Amino acid sequence: MPLELSLLQHRSRYKLIAGTDEAGRGPLAGDVVAAAVILDPDNPIDDLNDSKRLSVKKREHCFRQIIKKAKAFSIARASVDEIDRFNILQASLLAMIRAVNNLELQPDFVYVDGNHCPRWSYQSAAVVKGDARLQCVAAASILAKVSRDHDMCVLEQQFPGYGFAQHKGYPTKSHLIALNSLGPCRFHRRSFRPVADLL
Repeated sequence: MPLELSLLQHRSRYKLIAGTDEAGRGPLAGDVVAAAVILDPDNPIDDLNDSKRLSVKKREHCFRQIIKKAKAFSIARASVDEIDRFNILQASLLAMIRAVNNLELQPDFVYVDGNHCPRWSYQSAAVVKGDARLQCVAAASILAKVSRDHDMCVLEQQFPGYGFAQHKGYPTKSHLIALNSLGPCRFHRRSFRPVADLL
């Protein structure tokens, strides 16, 4: 995972560097989940990468390694109600704020995946495709993705018939068919057009 020179310079200036990322901006249902991770340089984790580039089995393995080896980690959410109230971008940033604030060790610097930093007091930088360029952000993307996938499997048990365990809330053909047949459940995002059109 290559690092640009400007990103490497931050490593020499700051002692505790966190990465944060979210999962679940695109789905029609479920919370948006964010994670924050401070890795331990003396306890490296193999195979860290953008969670979307890893198999389910590899993501689960990395998830366990991050929980075991990271100096600090946190997982947080913004609810469906907050997504509908604030919009998905602001809800994603809110989940990131909660994740970083809940770290047991407060970071000196935070890398944020994407092109927006939350409004907070932390020294930080937004890095486009940070989950493919920075290990701390990749680790956060894995924690967020695995946690959200687990959430959607639980949602499938509570609201059978939608196929949440398979499509994780994304607007797949099977999800749209189920949505039209069953109507929205209380965990569907009312502000997203395919759901709003049915209300």
